[in-house]
Amino acid sequence: MLHAVALDPSPLPLPLAGRMVPAGFPSPADDYLEGEIDLARLLVERPAATFLMRVSGHSMSGAGILDGDYVVVDRSLEARSGHVVVAVVTGEMTIKRLRVTGGRTLLQAEHPDYPVVVLGEDYPAELWGVVVGVVRKLA
Repeated sequence: MLHAVALDPSPLPLPLAGRMVPAGFPSPADDYLEGEIDLARLLVERPAATFLMRVSGHSMSGAGILDGDYVVVDRSLEARSGHVVVAVVTGEMTIKRLRVTGGRTLLQAEHPDYPVVVLGEDYPAELWGVVVGVVRKLA
């Protein structure tokens, strides 16, 4: 499922707390706001080339991309080895990590139950874009 991103999304600035939140041991909180962040501007650098996709499956869970997440995909970026990409392989869309090694181009899952896809003349792929962000609602 593709979701278009508005060409000029309306800003929605949210308050930015002045401290980082430790993910380890609790720390006293400050009642201090540092400013505001607009999530659309943070996640979308090139609106005309950006879209959202909803993830289905578990092959990228090792990269922190979970079933039901939305990924922010930028079609204007050149995909490089190490990038997470959206690709079309044999007519099916997939999200995987792009690896170029030893003259081979691979699409690698981030879960041990999924095989590596070796791309080539007999197994071509069309790269749709580079994943630049993940959106997940927790509650």
